[in-house]
Amino acid sequence: MMKGMIIKNMSFKVGQTLTVVGVTKPDATNFVLNIGPNEQDITFHLNPRFNAHGDENTVVCNSYEGGCWGQEVREGGFPFQQGEEFKIGVEFRPAEFVVTLSDGSTICFPNRMSAEKYSFLSFEGEARITSIEIK
Repeated sequence: MMKGMIIKNMSFKVGQTLTVVGVTKPDATNFVLNIGPNEQDITFHLNPRFNAHGDENTVVCNSYEGGCWGQEVREGGFPFQQGEEFKIGVEFRPAEFVVTLSDGSTICFPNRMSAEKYSFLSFEGEARITSIEIK
């Protein structure tokens, strides 16, 4: 079962941008942002890893559908600092999510479920969210 912050029945549609601002814990190993149609399926999983799952200073993106993880995407920079504020922008395009990190680096991740609207967002891990905005 998921722990952390869960937002259900939201409306995140093609053409909109989700902006998340937060602060990582001073000893953070990783945190996760998930976007999808429900708690069981995740169309976009963003996992910045300071030191977790065998990775150091790496951002891993993936999707989870029908009980299976997809192929990982690892690109973009790693602007996250333990104990520091971060900002993540997720632009929802028809075929992909374009993620802009605090340092201006970007990650492009395919919209593998091809929906035009998602209603579920969750956040877990070693960070505190201070702001969420959809425009």
